[in-house]
Amino acid sequence: MPTVLIASDKFKGTLTAAEVAAAVGTGLRRGRPDVTVDSVPVADGGDGTLAAAVAAGFELVLVEAAGPTGEPVATGYARQGDTAVVEMADVSGLVRLPGEVLAPMTATSRGVGELVAAAVSAGCSRVVLGIGGSASTDGGAGMLAGLGARLLDADGEPVGDGGAQLTRLASVDLADVRALMAGVDIVVACDVDNPLTGPTGAAAVYGPQKGAGPDRVRELDDALGHFAGIVAAATGRDLRDRPGAGAAGGVGFAALAALDAELRPGIDLVLDLVDFRKKLAEADLVVTGEGALDEQTLRGKAPAGVAAAAHAAGIPVVAVCGINTLTADQLAASGIGAAYALTDVEPDVERCLADPAPLLERLGERIAADHLPRGDD
Repeated sequence: MPTVLIASDKFKGTLTAAEVAAAVGTGLRRGRPDVTVDSVPVADGGDGTLAAAVAAGFELVLVEAAGPTGEPVATGYARQGDTAVVEMADVSGLVRLPGEVLAPMTATSRGVGELVAAAVSAGCSRVVLGIGGSASTDGGAGMLAGLGARLLDADGEPVGDGGAQLTRLASVDLADVRALMAGVDIVVACDVDNPLTGPTGAAAVYGPQKGAGPDRVRELDDALGHFAGIVAAATGRDLRDRPGAGAAGGVGFAALAALDAELRPGIDLVLDLVDFRKKLAEADLVVTGEGALDEQTLRGKAPAGVAAAAHAAGIPVVAVCGINTLTADQLAASGIGAAYALTDVEPDVERCLADPAPLLERLGERIAADHLPRGDD
């Protein structure tokens, strides 16, 4: 009896990772009734990280925290023992912007700090922070404020939320942050190496995705540089050029400079959290996937991480997706033996988006036929 491990990311906007696994699993069983199917939803540190942790057995702890425009949102963190998983996208991400209206100058990361503070106050001593999908470019100043930092202007008044307000910053008091976070390990899921400022920095590279035009990008970059100088005065070190400092609008910088965080590739962190390698030991085949297999997949996305781990263990890997633009050579180089796309069975992309689950079931049947031959075949 073969065992198949399904370790897929979500199909963004259509199916969660768990729903992808359920549909593929149904197809696999239809094509090979004696198959044993196990599943472990995965993510790369962005949206879906919280769900992956909960699916792996972490407890969801509900918390109300500030959304990207300051309004309270219902969110939470995942907990197992003394480890908490916080997903920035779920509290301060683009998906939390009211009416999906971008707010490049005013969006804040404060809710991230509030979530981390809630987890630490509840007794967690290790926090895994996924920072993909952020809406803000505030250098992580909001996160620090949510942890208790005092960010003051020249008159001793708190500066407002958002990257644009950082030009008014005169001092940063981190005493309460240090007291709260003493003895707490912070590990940040980070898949980029951008510095905080400059032509490859947070504002220049990611600001346009968050609604900032050229003039606002320059304004935000100047503000982030000013913020970095104030933080350097408070901490005695300037980390604005550290690889990863520009991640999530500068949250990477604040985590490094004020929280002594460790930055690690997102998929590696998630695979550790969900005990992927333990499950892998029992598998004869791994099915991974995401909505689109493309050049981005090869740069640290979940399917590439899953495939690398499985390949290292000698387990064959195939992928499911909505659409695939990678060549067979590119797939093979990443450790993926074959890709099965929804568009292979339904050329109409709109239909693929509207009702992908039955199509994934059909792909599961194909995978069973192609990769799980019966003994008498």
